[in-house]
Amino acid sequence: MAVLSQVNTLGQQIWLDNLSRSLIQSGELAQMLDAGISGVTSNPAIFQKAFASDSLYQSDITRLKQQALTPKQRYEQLAVADVQAACDICLPLYERSQSKAGFVSLEVAPDLADDTQATITEAVRLWHLLDRPNVMIKIPATDSGIQALTTLVAQGINVNLTLLFSKAQLQKSWQAHADGIRQRLAQNLPVNRIQVVASFFLSRIDSALDITLPASLQGKTAIALAKTAYADWQEFTQSREFTDLAAQQAAPLRLLWASTGTKNPAYSDVCYIENIIGADTINTIPANTLNAFIDHGKAAATLTQDVQQAKSVLIEIEQLGINLESLASRLQQEGLQQFVDAFDALLQPLA
Repeated sequence: MAVLSQVNTLGQQIWLDNLSRSLIQSGELAQMLDAGISGVTSNPAIFQKAFASDSLYQSDITRLKQQALTPKQRYEQLAVADVQAACDICLPLYERSQSKAGFVSLEVAPDLADDTQATITEAVRLWHLLDRPNVMIKIPATDSGIQALTTLVAQGINVNLTLLFSKAQLQKSWQAHADGIRQRLAQNLPVNRIQVVASFFLSRIDSALDITLPASLQGKTAIALAKTAYADWQEFTQSREFTDLAAQQAAPLRLLWASTGTKNPAYSDVCYIENIIGADTINTIPANTLNAFIDHGKAAATLTQDVQQAKSVLIEIEQLGINLESLASRLQQEGLQQFVDAFDALLQPLA
């Protein structure tokens, strides 16, 4: 697993995009942290799969179904216990890294995505319920979610902003984060331990777009967006607007690459890892793709390479009449619906 250490040396953290009771209780998660994994992400689809396939849940499910609880309350008891246990395993890393690594994410109910106040209320409730310094509350990057981000940061809550598909969505996110930091500083409250990541989804972009593109551009859009978004992020974090906040110990919102499992069998199974390695970023990787990267992946600082070529790719795509912002909005809505469907499906066996 030397390649994970090499990626860490280049300044990128690798997180596991998976969580289950077996992973926790078998000691496998602890072993993965020892090998170089730096955090964990979850979502409704991950929990749906875990509840259905992991026998370690069955006795708790049976017990909870005998109690006067709603399916959502039963789900929450199961998920909260797992996230707390994973946070405890990751806590030494969190402390060693001075609160830069060792995070575990839990998502608010996806049906709240377009309600700012409900998202805030639910995120604050989960934050206090989980009661772990290294938990991240995951909220979607809808307009409502981005507004909620400012309030949550001002309250000192770690956030994983998810389902981003465009540079414009990302720019709104880091502005909302900066606004939250300013609000917290105005209250003379500490900001040094607040961590926010923005989860930028990659393979779904190429899957949606490739069918409309000539062969010379297929499989290039997502990585081009990642490289140019990172360049924009670097420019922002080096600007006076952010360096003033950094001087008061604020950490920047970091880019997290998500949806990094390759969906097109014609592409390398590690293309969404090898091509976007860069300092102060995170890549959350599903287990199968992680195993492939450990087996035959290569680590190099690729995120800052060929940025001009990436810009040219995006210009060519726009010249074809493709509106990447419209695509991003559609993919975000589709992603939200997938999470709603997964959430509904995981509740059914708990009824």
